[in-house]
Amino acid sequence: MSAAAANDRHRRTASLLELARLFLRLGVTAFGGPAVHVAMMEDEVVRRRQWLTREQFLDFLGATNLIPGPNSTEMAIHIGLVRAGWAGLLVAGVSFIAPSALIVGVIAWIYARFGTLVQVEAQLYGVKPAAMALVAQALIRLAPTALRSWTVTLVAAACVAAAAAGMHEIVLLATAGGVMALSTLVRRPGGLARAGLALWGAIGAGTTCAAEVAAATASVRLWPLFLVFAKAGALLYGSGYVLLAFLRADLIERYGWLTEAQLLDAIAVGQATPGPLFTTATFIGYILGGTPGAILATAGIFLPAFVFVAVAGPLVPRLRRSAAAGAALDGVNAAALALMAVVSWQLGRAALVDPLTVAIAVASLIALVRFRVNSAWLIGAGALAGLASWALA
Repeated sequence: MSAAAANDRHRRTASLLELARLFLRLGVTAFGGPAVHVAMMEDEVVRRRQWLTREQFLDFLGATNLIPGPNSTEMAIHIGLVRAGWAGLLVAGVSFIAPSALIVGVIAWIYARFGTLVQVEAQLYGVKPAAMALVAQALIRLAPTALRSWTVTLVAAACVAAAAAGMHEIVLLATAGGVMALSTLVRRPGGLARAGLALWGAIGAGTTCAAEVAAATASVRLWPLFLVFAKAGALLYGSGYVLLAFLRADLIERYGWLTEAQLLDAIAVGQATPGPLFTTATFIGYILGGTPGAILATAGIFLPAFVFVAVAGPLVPRLRRSAAAGAALDGVNAAALALMAVVSWQLGRAALVDPLTVAIAVASLIALVRFRVNSAWLIGAGALAGLASWALA
């Protein structure tokens, strides 16, 4: 082996190890849902390590919002693909998923034997406001890059209003992309007709996709455990509450595999543990089929994300090189940022419930902006503050 080849192999190995260390740590400390996970990743890979520019990060964020599946996990997979190729795609994704799946698996083992959940409300009381500070910082840093013209700023503002009113995420993203493509095409000779077709096609595609998702969740089929969760991972858009509705339709109403109480416990465990909410599948899989069931359910719900990113990831830079496609991507990024802002507002209303939680959020934001405290330390401090408050009460 030549010296150049040896050096190249050493660099790839070092990159893979660095990806594994980062995403294993995030998998242990990333509480609070996808918006918080994305904020933590932006802090680590844009500000601290400079693996991506803010524009690249926003492009990949927009791409993850256009495809089904767990957004924060797909973001981790995108980062791994850019950093270290196909091996990086696998290492980053598995490293982010594995800690949460193991933690949820242990809780499921306890639950199966004792019928109760590990109590985590005290920790979450302090973790949630600290997580809100992370999201606020990410929005502040990403906004100047995403909102770089009056047109895209107006699109983002309209998206905030539409998202708050309950517009489906896919319709919102597709419409925003179509509007921005229109604004580029209409300035060209003969571009008005092409622009109208582009906008109509974008809205139609988004509406059709939303209808297909709804139809898929309404279909009645007898799938094995793996395929039930693979279908969820391949078709599901939206928040954890959408996941709750999707799993309820399959696991309770169609197959009668779970009770309502068990499903609510499963969702609670997914929300109370770090990492992606989709590890709810690990809990349900263990309840239904022990360790093999947990492994199959986890693999099923996350496998589509790897496939989607492998297909979509290489296309993002090509889209950016086209004027119309780049403008559409700007619109999608603006809509993604608007969705993140609306979700953050909803989470904030649940997290900032009294003067102490507001104080934790403010102190966390100051620590991030002024002292650049690592997000993992911030989450840990929030958990300790929650425990201390519970002990004193």
